[in-house]
Amino acid sequence: MNAPRQSLVVIGNGMAGMRTVEELLKLSPELYDITVFGAEPHGNYNRILLSPVLAGDKNIDDIMLHTRQWYADNGITLHAGDPVVHIDRRRRMVRSKSGRELWYDRLLLATGSTPFIVPVPGHKLAGVIGFRDICDVDTMLEAARSGGRAVVIGGGLLGLEAANGLLRRGMHVTVVHVTDSLMNQQLDKPASLLLKNALELKGLHFMLDAHTAEIIGGKRVSAVRFKDGSEIAADLVVMAAGVRPNIALAQKAGLHCERAIVVDDTLQTYDPRIYAVGECVQHRSSTFGLVAPIWDQAKVCGAHLARSGHRRYVQSATPTKLKVTGVDLYSVGDFIGAEGTEDLVLRDPRRGIYKRLVLNGNRIAGAVLYGDVQDGPWYFGLIQDRTDISSMRNRLLFGEALCARAA
Repeated sequence: MNAPRQSLVVIGNGMAGMRTVEELLKLSPELYDITVFGAEPHGNYNRILLSPVLAGDKNIDDIMLHTRQWYADNGITLHAGDPVVHIDRRRRMVRSKSGRELWYDRLLLATGSTPFIVPVPGHKLAGVIGFRDICDVDTMLEAARSGGRAVVIGGGLLGLEAANGLLRRGMHVTVVHVTDSLMNQQLDKPASLLLKNALELKGLHFMLDAHTAEIIGGKRVSAVRFKDGSEIAADLVVMAAGVRPNIALAQKAGLHCERAIVVDDTLQTYDPRIYAVGECVQHRSSTFGLVAPIWDQAKVCGAHLARSGHRRYVQSATPTKLKVTGVDLYSVGDFIGAEGTEDLVLRDPRRGIYKRLVLNGNRIAGAVLYGDVQDGPWYFGLIQDRTDISSMRNRLLFGEALCARAA
């Protein structure tokens, strides 16, 4: 006689949680009755592709990963648009916003992150939004139908993708950034300058070293004021100044949290019945915002939920790419360098190509590529494998093909 199924409740219907469920189903499809609670009224979609939807290159149907039929086909109960608001760890029970209560044997937290809205006066005005979900994209598309002026606060990866999308939808767009170089977390200054020049040619405007002091308006935003007293008009303000792990529910339940929900190498929290994955977790002091490490987490967590738990999550370097048409950049690893490291640099201003490799001894520690990024994955592999590059050092900047021919 088959043992009764256990109950697995998943809080969060996004990419991290559903990828973990996929990994679990590969290993033990009959182990659990699975119930998923999601805050958004949709199936699971590819959040990474919201930028192409905003830019007009894709539509919402193109980015859906799991339709409602997929949940039904896999015997998964989905409560979309009904987020969990309370976890009772003693009774092993969750309660949703609608009042639905459910008991669990195992609980998976995949609550993701929330946009950081710079807490300046006026930040709650209509027309001030983050860039996080389908609703945000709909709001931006509605604003773009009237043209007008958009201000994007944040010159990182997400901010530049939002700015490009709004520009392509016909808005006049200014990107405001607090440092003197764009994507300063992923690029060195020469590459950042090349990027800025290329985006200006497309029609974007930039204010660097600019600190937002106030968002002005009546019921709706009309301008942004800066600490130096200057102002620019704005019909839409998009906050893309980073995200914060969404841990309020976990904190309220008494789970151990620091910057995010603290997990071990199996993605288990301090409560052995509760696991967590994705942007809401903190593993060995690190938090996560890119998809590659989250896929690795899902594989490990899915295996442990399936009772096939021999895997351990190990962090590794993750490359950064920008999804802006006609702009190619790639960075990975320690591209800043430190005492004892060396730089190999190739500049070709006429062709708009810049390459910088940071060497630590006879190994590559980091790379920044702009304009010609085809060897990015190869450099990434050399970093991951800690390959001794001393025999090809003189040819490294010219790529894999030349190094292979000379080997």
